[in-house]
Amino acid sequence: MNLPARAPEDCDRLFSERVNAGDVEGVVALYEERGSFVQRDGSVATGRPEIRKAIARLIAARPFLRSDVARVVTAGENLAVLYNDWSLSAKGRDGDPIERSGKALEVVRKQPDGTWLFAIDDPYARD
Repeated sequence: MNLPARAPEDCDRLFSERVNAGDVEGVVALYEERGSFVQRDGSVATGRPEIRKAIARLIAARPFLRSDVARVVTAGENLAVLYNDWSLSAKGRDGDPIERSGKALEVVRKQPDGTWLFAIDDPYARD
């Protein structure tokens, strides 16, 4: 069983841990039911079924993801913006190494049960 995010910055820590473990469902569980994930091409995957497809493609490359939450800005007790500087190492389909990095901007919201989930996740927002 996956532990939930108990603080805003836990969303990114758990995201990285679950990506590195190859846990598609664990990553998807970190998003609100109607959450949004901005893909590399700028298109937006909305809702868990679409986010699942995007995350499955990411995890298929068997990446190692590093996250560094540089800043957390809260609005009241239930909303926060995360500034996450991340980097990723993987192998392409041809076996060549892939290195990517970005400066994400993410909106996370506290749920009625006290856990936090991504509402909007844009991995390339601050590039």
